Amino acid sequence: MKCHQHCSETLHLLFKRKEASRIELFQSVERQYLKPLPSSSYELKDYRKAKVQKMGYVYFSPDKSYYSVPYRYIGKETCIHYTKDMIEVYFYQERIALHQRNLTKGSYITNTTHLSSTHKFYSDWNPEFFKKKAAPHGAYVLRCIERILTSHDYPEIGYKRAMGVIQLHKAYGSERLNNACKRALEGEASSYQHIKNILKNNMDKASLFYQDLEQSKAHIPVHPNIRGASAYK
Repeated sequence: MKCHQHCSETLHLLFKRKEASRIELFQSVERQYLKPLPSSSYELKDYRKAKVQKMGYVYFSPDKSYYSVPYRYIGKETCIHYTKDMIEVYFYQERIALHQRNLTKGSYITNTTHLSSTHKFYSDWNPEFFKKKAAPHGAYVLRCIERILTSHDYPEIGYKRAMGVIQLHKAYGSERLNNACKRALEGEASSYQHIKNILKNNMDKASLFYQDLEQSKAHIPVHPNIRGASAYK
């Protein structure tokens, strides 16, 4: 009690050579420079470097997801500041994008004002470009690419996934990619991840095996020494 009383008295004592006390100086001079306390509690931040990809997104490796930034930063190196709830993208010391963090793996988080499909960086990225890229690898690859390009609200997302499918031929060859796309189309699931899983698990080869088996059955010649199912009744 005595300590509190002493502090209160000290605040109201006049400074030497000044006609004011500490509390009066605080109220008249310092108080106006105070800022309000943050509305939310402080959160620790982590950091990741990321280059803005051609379709206008940065790849956020902890969640394996993508966040849009203004298209004028395509090709630039950025720094991602992130907490458990927010994603901030900085170019040098300037914040160029702010997003709510999405923990869904492979998701694309988009601010539509960031995108510009007609920008010069997209001059060679359009549906016809990807169709021409897909055609040499087979009719089923082409059909998958056409489906991917029409299944997204934002062209940039479709472009990224279409390119991913086409580039699978580098690891598996055009024939296997075409067969994998055929199987994907039959299952109504022509996504990049599904096609990749078909190839990775050799499911395209299984389809070819059963196809060859059916064809060999159809070409067995008729011969009197070959008994049919009726002989075993």
